[in-house]
Amino acid sequence: MQVTTTEFRKALGHFATGVTVITVMREDQSVHGMTANSFTSVSLEPLEILVCVDRRALTHRYIRERKNFAVNILSEDQAALARFFARPEQDPATAQSLGVAFHATERGTPVIPGSLVQLDCKLASAVDAGDHTIFIGEVVDMSVQDGRPLLFTTASSNAWTTAVRSDHSDMIWKITSQSQQRYSRAYSCGFRRRRYSRRQRR
Repeated sequence: MQVTTTEFRKALGHFATGVTVITVMREDQSVHGMTANSFTSVSLEPLEILVCVDRRALTHRYIRERKNFAVNILSEDQAALARFFARPEQDPATAQSLGVAFHATERGTPVIPGSLVQLDCKLASAVDAGDHTIFIGEVVDMSVQDGRPLLFTTASSNAWTTAVRSDHSDMIWKITSQSQQRYSRAYSCGFRRRRYSRRQRR
């Protein structure tokens, strides 16, 4: 049996995951983000995680160049942000209408306020794998808050869902019906460097 990429993507869609946005600072001090669910922990000593990024994505270039990035684990009321950062082009006007904003960690890494977890990472290593690169990041700081996570799956018909487009494929983001009422939550627009003071260490 010859497995097609479409069949493969559909099959893996049955594996429910959380949803993250990878954020990285550009050379001009603006921020780029990318929605990703190819994320997992790697090691406790040292504290390491990995993210898989398509080589065609802008995020791939920025992580290679900047060597620092953040992983933001989204809450169930941040589906609008998941859809926005899944777009290859991130229009400033759309960002403003959604209230997209960022805070800076003490190291200057941009993170998304309101996300359940923010992991401030420095690039430890990179491994090419097919059409993606596996970026391993060492976690140097983190912030955690309580809440329910946003989930990704293509297998459920029982929850409220909305279709979004990733850098190179269509996906379905599953959120609860209650989230539909809340994901328009506003954030102050625009990013300026400032100390991020809500860290919770563990």
